[in-house]
Amino acid sequence: MSTTHTPAGHTPAGTTETAAATAALGTTGPRTWRTAPPDVSGGWRPSGALVGYVVLALALLLVAPAVLEPFRLGLLAKYCCWAIAAVGIGLAWGRGGMLVLGQGIYFGLGAYAMAMHMLLADAGPEGIPDFMNLYAGGVMPTWWEPFRSPVVTLVAIVVVPAAVAGLLGLAIFKRRVKGAYFAILSQALTAAFALLLIGQVKTTGGFNGLNNFQSFFGYSLYDPANQQMLYFLAAGTLLAAVALTSWLNSTRFGELLVATRDAEERVRFLGHDPANIKTVAYVVAAVLAAIGGALFVPIVGIISPEQVGVTASIAMVAGVALGGRASLLGPAVGALVIGYAETYLSESFPGSWSYFQGALFVFVVLLLPGGIAQLLTRRSKKEVPA
Repeated sequence: MSTTHTPAGHTPAGTTETAAATAALGTTGPRTWRTAPPDVSGGWRPSGALVGYVVLALALLLVAPAVLEPFRLGLLAKYCCWAIAAVGIGLAWGRGGMLVLGQGIYFGLGAYAMAMHMLLADAGPEGIPDFMNLYAGGVMPTWWEPFRSPVVTLVAIVVVPAAVAGLLGLAIFKRRVKGAYFAILSQALTAAFALLLIGQVKTTGGFNGLNNFQSFFGYSLYDPANQQMLYFLAAGTLLAAVALTSWLNSTRFGELLVATRDAEERVRFLGHDPANIKTVAYVVAAVLAAIGGALFVPIVGIISPEQVGVTASIAMVAGVALGGRASLLGPAVGALVIGYAETYLSESFPGSWSYFQGALFVFVVLLLPGGIAQLLTRRSKKEVPA
């Protein structure tokens, strides 16, 4: 029956598309992913990915705290926040084929939720943030009030972005919007979100954003020990995010996600709804971006529309492309490299660092379309000939 109804234009077996659809849909065909991971995993074999994960964990949790001075360790903590968002982009784009250019929305939702709570905690039980005395005549909006509670804030950091992404995902993917149209739409939404934040100066601080935080859940942000605690929190969350996506990739959902990316019509033909599969991946990516944003606020000490707008969203995607969007560790490593390159180049070439950063991105796109992970793949193939 299945061979009779195979859609035209698809090679029956031996191709990535057929392997994906066959493995995901549980037919009797060969499950080639498990025995010889092809390009759907960016060339990362399970053992290589595990070794890379251990190396990354040792570098973040042992080496970096031992060799970096507090200022540099704080910068690395900031890069980890971007990397958490990048891991989600890797799932949605690398595994699901959805070029998400608007993750700044979810990064911002998480960041502003955390910033509101921190400002209210600093102001005291009945106090209001200082900027509202200046811009809003000392009146605080009622929707700020729930963020006095740390529990409500933590729940909101996860639930609000998930709800927004779920509604947007269903609205977009049910109408079969994809490819460049989806990328443009997501970017337009990000631009609108940034403009909304700028326009609501009485409640969001406008262009200046929210800043001047004093504490994080009762811990002083000026204590070096607490700053180091924030670094370990960001690094640990990044490692947990990578582990989460690795687990998702190994489940049936992960197989269906790749099958949807490579052969969406076949997945639909065999009874699965690609819109639901894409929406789940989109929601997971949004939640990871929101968590990264929530950690970004106490580490950096400010959140503004500039850090959640179009430019910031594109920078997140650039990090994923640099590291290798289809690999497990590539998005995280790429985001860390982009963050370090931005800092190093801006310190060394204050007037022209952005040109070097652009040249780095062009170099990778032209010569390493698979990102940094492609280098490791080539080396692995040389060491272990087929």
